[in-house]
Amino acid sequence: MTIELAGEFELDAGLCHLNHAAVSPWPRRTAAAVTQFAVENARSGSMGYLRWLEMEQRLRERLARLIGANAADIALVKNTSEGLSIVAHGLPWRAGENVVGIAQEFPSNRIVWESLAAQGVTWRAVDLAQSIDPEGDLLAQCDQQTRVLAISWVQYARGLRLDLARLTAGCRERDILLCVDAIQGLGAVPFDLATSDVDVVVADGHKWLLGPEGVALLYVRPALRERLTLRQFGWRMVEHPGDFDRVKWLPGTDARRFECGSPNMLGICALEASLSLLEEIGLETIWQELQARTAYLIALLDQRGFELLTPRDPARRAGIITFNVPDLPADQLYSALMARQVLCAQRGGGIRFSPHFYTPLAVIDAAVAVIDELRE
Repeated sequence: MTIELAGEFELDAGLCHLNHAAVSPWPRRTAAAVTQFAVENARSGSMGYLRWLEMEQRLRERLARLIGANAADIALVKNTSEGLSIVAHGLPWRAGENVVGIAQEFPSNRIVWESLAAQGVTWRAVDLAQSIDPEGDLLAQCDQQTRVLAISWVQYARGLRLDLARLTAGCRERDILLCVDAIQGLGAVPFDLATSDVDVVVADGHKWLLGPEGVALLYVRPALRERLTLRQFGWRMVEHPGDFDRVKWLPGTDARRFECGSPNMLGICALEASLSLLEEIGLETIWQELQARTAYLIALLDQRGFELLTPRDPARRAGIITFNVPDLPADQLYSALMARQVLCAQRGGGIRFSPHFYTPLAVIDAAVAVIDELRE
């Protein structure tokens, strides 16, 4: 890699971290920023709160640049599930309407839509396990009663990446809202609303964005934002949040209307620092480096005759590589890998490795070597 990381990642010796699709390690600057924040708070309380608010605004601006939006359109919510719930339970539904989704979804992008059953809304699960045209299969399940197509940009288990531009065009033709859980793509693959003008983007910061749990991006297209009924209320979501004596109030006109109370300032501090690193490197460079690592890993798996469960087409994958090893059940292999400090996951019927742009090839080599030893 031509990028100078200057010791940004200092993982324990012997640890093969291949689990960025779950919870990522923080860069050194992020740990330093959180430490500094904690020390400042311990010594001077909230004396620097105005600077903290400036930090919060910088995070909104970085997240806006990440997806090609305006900072005023970025809400900071607790997690992906909360963001999806704000949308799902803010839309005006009629009994008999439906939401089309994917059978292989992570529970957060299934349960929230299933919870609408009490309103007479059906969640339609489309099985994409063997699909050769996933976008076509999803759109084919949409009918006159479909209000939302709710999908993950990148599937969490086997890493299938969908063509958002095609889905956007299909939804526009059918007057359907496109809601995207982008948590397994943002920070790994470049994203731009200019080419994929989706209606909703939700993503927590603790995976490919290298940030903490507890802070998430919620983008809602401005025209749609005003149509969502608010279900959470508090001092910060009003038009004049600093005027505490004001009796009459209205919801804020920008995305802050979805932030009902005090912010997670510590999490904001961490994610803002992590995104500063990603911006310095650039998403195009990050994506190139990540592609090189996933291709390298796939070549090693192929050499050994392992079964690749992730799509081979580079246009169909991001940073997730899921595979099976002959004669080694996935549950047994997972336990053995974790016992030998190969941090991975058991997903999609196999073992999921998820390196990032900075992962040394030697780490990938070491992880595969552990599998070789287990097969002997």
